[in-house]
Amino acid sequence: MQQFLEAAGIALAAIWSNKLRSFLTMLGNIVAVTSIIAVVSLIQGMNATVATAITSQIGADTFAVGRAGPTRTEEEQLRAAGNPRVTLDDADAVRQAGRRIEYVMAAAQASGEAKTRRETLGSLSIQGVTREYALLPTTLLEAGRMITPLEFDGKRNVVILGWDAADRLFGTVDPLEKYVTLAGGRFRVVGIHKKKGAIFGQSQDEFAVMPLGAFQRLFGNRQSLRLTVVPSKSADVRAAMDDATVALRVERRLRPSEPDNFGVVTSDTFLDLYNQVTSGIFAILIGVVGLSLVVGGIVIMNIMLMVVTERTREIGLRKSLGARRRDVLWQILTESITLSTCGGMVGTALGFLLAFIISKYSPLPAAVEPWSVVLGISMTSIVGLFFGLYPAMRAASLDPIEALRRE
Repeated sequence: MQQFLEAAGIALAAIWSNKLRSFLTMLGNIVAVTSIIAVVSLIQGMNATVATAITSQIGADTFAVGRAGPTRTEEEQLRAAGNPRVTLDDADAVRQAGRRIEYVMAAAQASGEAKTRRETLGSLSIQGVTREYALLPTTLLEAGRMITPLEFDGKRNVVILGWDAADRLFGTVDPLEKYVTLAGGRFRVVGIHKKKGAIFGQSQDEFAVMPLGAFQRLFGNRQSLRLTVVPSKSADVRAAMDDATVALRVERRLRPSEPDNFGVVTSDTFLDLYNQVTSGIFAILIGVVGLSLVVGGIVIMNIMLMVVTERTREIGLRKSLGARRRDVLWQILTESITLSTCGGMVGTALGFLLAFIISKYSPLPAAVEPWSVVLGISMTSIVGLFFGLYPAMRAASLDPIEALRRE
């Protein structure tokens, strides 16, 4: 340990005595690590944002039943287009599928104009839901109250607005118990949903929720419904999915040889699909950026070879005074690692700063993970070790007598 500290001190002194050369040597590593840390931070931010958005839509311990699941090919899309609509009869069949299913919410979605006396929104996401909406763990109100069971059963014209929708439609005026026109129908605002935030600059709070019966008066009852199913226990998700699948196959009179004409998905399904689509892209992106580390390593190797040439007499003098081969090897190698690691530390700090600036002035989110700090510094240390090994071995193999003869 003492030998390492002494070698590191000598290396830092050598770096400090040649500031410009050392900076230019580290520049390749600084640029490479800055790019890698910024890319990793943005990727982590995107992954966290997408995971949060998907989980908030479906729920962590729930699953959804729709007309079709995720489609990956044109053939699957064509087959899904021929599937029958999901109806309230399907919802009732799933509700009665077994004790592992706690409750089922049916929902339909469309877009329409929203209007108040002071503001008009050309297109607002409008959702029609059944009474189970109030029980979902993702349903959180900031103000007002939930739609009552009587209002659901009576198909009353009441609505819960998303936070941004309420803000844009009513401004500083309290929207509760005020009226808003949605797709031509007049609705009373009874609640404001808690703010969800935005994903990639797209607001998740511009929506309106109303009883499904009121929704169908506006848009008709031909839309396919989407069912959100909540199991009795979070550990029973897979078993509840099997129960729901069997119930729907029986309801639709499907033969054993016939495929499902509906889709059953969880949040993990969409997360897996997202990871499959993006993992290759992210790997290529990091690989391309990582090539600059190789370039930085080659620069370090060339500089260290020049350092060995400049300090040939010094190395010869040390060896003549009793320095062993491994002592010289360790000295040059430590200087190479120190030089590369300093570049990595500067690059790591600049990478986080760059990611922060990008996230602040663009829709792309960034997330700083502790392991990315270790990644940035360890990568540059490995580069310094690998590309400094040849110059160090060359210095260690110098003959002391020949080295002392050189000018």
